[in-house]
Order: sequence, then structure tokens, then C-alpha cells
Amino acid sequence: MTNIKMWGGETFPVEMHKVRIVQKISLLPVTERLAAITAAGNNNFLLQNKDIFLDMLTDSGVNAMSDRQQAAMLLADDSYAGSASFTRLEQKVRELFGFEHFLPAHQGRACEHLLAQVLVRPGMIVPMNVHFTTTKAHITLQGGRVEELICPEGMETSSNYPFKGNMDIKRLEELVEKEGPEKIAFVRMEAGGNLLGGQPFSLANLREVRRVCDQHNLLLVLDASLLADNLYFIKQREEAYAELGIRAITKEICELCDIFYFSGRKLGCARGGGLCLRDDNLHEQLRELVPLYEGFLTYGGMSVREMEAMAVGLEETMDEDMISHSPQFIRYMVDELDALGIPVVKPAGGLGCHLDAAAWLPHLAQSEYPAGALAVAIYIASGIRGMERGTLSEQRNPQGEEVFSPFELVRLALPRRVFTLSQVKYAIDRLHWLYTHRHLIGGLTFTHEPQNLRFFFGRLRPTSDWQEALVAQYRQDLGEI
Repeated sequence: MTNIKMWGGETFPVEMHKVRIVQKISLLPVTERLAAITAAGNNNFLLQNKDIFLDMLTDSGVNAMSDRQQAAMLLADDSYAGSASFTRLEQKVRELFGFEHFLPAHQGRACEHLLAQVLVRPGMIVPMNVHFTTTKAHITLQGGRVEELICPEGMETSSNYPFKGNMDIKRLEELVEKEGPEKIAFVRMEAGGNLLGGQPFSLANLREVRRVCDQHNLLLVLDASLLADNLYFIKQREEAYAELGIRAITKEICELCDIFYFSGRKLGCARGGGLCLRDDNLHEQLRELVPLYEGFLTYGGMSVREMEAMAVGLEETMDEDMISHSPQFIRYMVDELDALGIPVVKPAGGLGCHLDAAAWLPHLAQSEYPAGALAVAIYIASGIRGMERGTLSEQRNPQGEEVFSPFELVRLALPRRVFTLSQVKYAIDRLHWLYTHRHLIGGLTFTHEPQNLRFFFGRLRPTSDWQEALVAQYRQDLGEI
């Protein structure tokens, strides 16, 4: 991805690839979009793909594959055990990340499950820069608890601080001293903090986390699912690494970690995942669980075709043009919305453009799920499916009380090599219209609330007739489409 200045003065990102396979999409009229989201229980996860115009729910498993990845899939070895496809993937993982052991899994949350099974016991604590929903669920199910130690700057939705995903080192030291190292299952860092708006950590901060872990003999675990974005931001924002290549930055990160796991649905642009380890004993313990929960050791729940694609995709992640595509599109979208006065998370991070729903909808209480309501309103106004990243993504405490998120965000993901700039401009236009009429947006309340991961399965209804009012205003201003 390259930012190019036009003769007319405008600067915008230009793709360093060409599109060779296309997929037809359609845009329903606004009245049909209202009917679709109503049928889905006002939960974007329950929408049917046929009813979506631009799917910005996630970048997981929806990044476009390259021609080389698709060609590699034809080489797949379907052997149940000892597959050559696994061997090629294993060799690429060792080459790029430098870990001796590699265990395959069907995706990143499967890796979290295996780690929690082996490392977390009741009463144990897992400090981390920022939690992820499934990570927290796996740790909680094992009787452990998560302690988020986000740096103070990470709590500001809009600023110029470049590494909001940093861990607060002082709080980490205080936690270990207070609780004792024996109660710490492991320390987890997440590359490109998902729930922070895709905000990265710096290599300098990771080194400090490593220092604390060494002092207390603690394991340092890296969730590297969003590593590609974090690599790009380290090179762009951390002066000490401006001249270092992506491959070299990757190796420096990996050398600081004891365990490295990832979702190939994000890192590598293929469906699968894996665990990388150094310790022989820990490898033995985890290896026994792979056939039990995932599949044999040379496929781990993955298709061998996806293994071939992942091996190529991981290599392509070392290409700065490839990893810059999504962050530069996101920055363009963030800058354009910010110029219109629309509240967004700044600086632009990875994964997607994040809207600050609390600032959009100050008239809604958090108990009315403002981020969820905004995500629904965006779909009605545009046919775009985004993801709520706020209180709706939390779950109630054991006493049944609502746990309010520190952020109310809506993520509009921009997966790599998927959308065109004209589609991004359409999204900006419809968000501008919606922000102008934000006073019309009301809240949501549950009609069916699952105990765990409610944002996946829950069903809600509007607290008033605000959706009909929004549609009426849309039809008056923009017509049916």
C-alpha cells in the first residue's frame, strides 16, 4: 500500500495489488434492511450474508488470499499423519518466528483453550495489556481471573499517543508483588489490542514486560493474531526500528516471548492457527491435548489446503506493502471522519476504523448498549455490518449485575485486499449522514440473553420506535437505497 499525492493535491492510499477474482454483493433498500435486522434480533452476528452490502464485522477469515496462496493449495498432501503440507507450514513457522516447537490448531481460540487447560488453575491470575472475549472466557472457565493492565494513555479514545496497547509496567510489578509470582499463571500480551481499537504495543514496552517476567520467573505469552498490524506500527512509529526490516522486527518480538500463538484467520490470511513454544516439558503437556481437542498432530483441525495457503501467507506478511494495506485504508477512513467532526478512536489503529459510540450517543445510558445500538443504526443506514465492542461484549458478574465496559466502540473492520476506496468513501458518506441524525438513535434491551458470549447469540429489541423514525428520515433524505 502506498500513499500517493495526486496532481490536484489530494493524497490517498493506492493498492499495490490488482483484483483478479470478484464476488457479487447487493444493497437492499432501507426498509428491507430494517426488516432484516429485526429478524436478526438486532444482533449483527445473526444477520444473513445475503442481506449485507459491505461486511465490516471482522478481518478474521475474510482477508483476500493472494494468487500464490491459492496456487499453493493445489499442492496439498491429504495424508492423515505425516502430511508434507504440515511439514512445509512447520518449517515456515520456525524460519520466521524461531520457536523449536509448533502445534497446529483450528484457530486462535483453540490455542487459548489448550493454554488455559494446562497453565490456569482456580485462583490464578493472568495479567495482560488488554483482554479478548474468548481469552477471558477460557481463563474464567478454568477458575482463573484476568487483570487488565492497560497503560493510562490506552484509556483515552482520542489522542496522538502511538502505542496505546502498552502494558502499565508499574501496575504489573505491583500486582506480582501483591499476589506473589506463584499465583500468576502467565503474563499475556496482545499484539494490536483488539478491544482498544486495534492499538499496538511498542517493542520497548515488550522488553520491559520481559524484564519483569525474568525477575519473577514468569511465562510471557504473546497473542500474535494481529501481529501484522503491530509490525507495521512499530516500523512506522518507533524510531529505533524505522530502518529495520519487518522480518528482523518479527524475530526481535519472538525472542522476547516464551509462547506465541496466533489465528491464521488474521495472521497469514488462511483458516487455522497454531502454538509456538520453546520449553520441551510444556510442549509435551500441550501436545497430548491436540489429538484430544483438535485433531492429529500434523493437521490439528486444519485443512491441509489451508496449511499450504497459511505457509505462503505468513511469508507474505513479511512484505511491507502487504501489511500496510489495511492500516493505510483505516487511517484514510479515520482521518476523513475526524475531519467531519465524527468521533473516532485516534490515532488510527489496525483491524478497522473504530467509532466512539459513547461520544456519538451521549443521550444513551450504558445499560441501553449504545455501541450495539450504533452498530444496528449503521446497518440500517448503509447495509454495512460492523461489530459492537462495548458493554454488550462483556458479560454479567456472578451476582447478575451488568459489567460496564470502559469503552463503547463500533468496529468497522477493513480486511486486507477486500474493499475498494470507493466503497470506503460510501461508508464515510453514510456515517456522515447518520452522525447528522444521531439524535434519532435510541437504545436496545435483551429479549434473550445467554450467560456466556451473549454478543454472539443474544437477541434484543429497540427501547422505542427509533428505528422506524430513522428509516423515515433516511427515505426523506436519500430515497429507498
